[in-house]
Amino acid sequence: MKNIVVMISGSGTNLQKIIEAQQAGNINGRICAVISNKADAYGLVRAEQAGIPTFVFERKAFDSNQAMDRAIAEQLTRIDADLIVLAGYMKILTAEFTRRFAGKIINIHPSLLPKYAGLHTHERAMAAGDREHGMSIHFVNEEVDGGAIILQAKVPIYPDDALDEVIQRVYEQEHRCYPLVVQWFCADRLHLENGKAYLDNQPLGPQGYAIE
Repeated sequence: MKNIVVMISGSGTNLQKIIEAQQAGNINGRICAVISNKADAYGLVRAEQAGIPTFVFERKAFDSNQAMDRAIAEQLTRIDADLIVLAGYMKILTAEFTRRFAGKIINIHPSLLPKYAGLHTHERAMAAGDREHGMSIHFVNEEVDGGAIILQAKVPIYPDDALDEVIQRVYEQEHRCYPLVVQWFCADRLHLENGKAYLDNQPLGPQGYAIE
């Protein structure tokens, strides 16, 4: 059984879905810790309610980003983490950290990468007049919102949509897909090799496994 660590900065809705999937027996792994860079993140409450140990690493407690990430890395090593799940972790990880855990870190991003890396993805998609939007789950490398894409799910944008409606559609796909990808990894179906994502030993394409 794989040891899973989830890293968050906010409310932890994706964390909650992963907790529920584990509790239902749908993930062959154990969430052994939740790490946050924000002491007031509501996701920490979700973790505590589920009996999961929590750890807070705030930037102000460290001399540099590198020192902070090294402290987190040492905690992950003590836990013997097999999989690091970034679920709304809103701090860029250092290259040293991503190299140390290459092939063990996955992230979820609210756009159809490589479109709209970074912030304000929903607003940017709507401002561009896009008729489809979505979310991507990918392995993490040194590039922000880079790394091999594992899975993408698309949602429509209708001409009369409000921003909140688009956001909600993307959330629904995130909550459905992230536990699935975590299970793929825990079941040894998913791995990273030479910068490419493989599912069931077959290389995934540039947009990963796509769900319409």
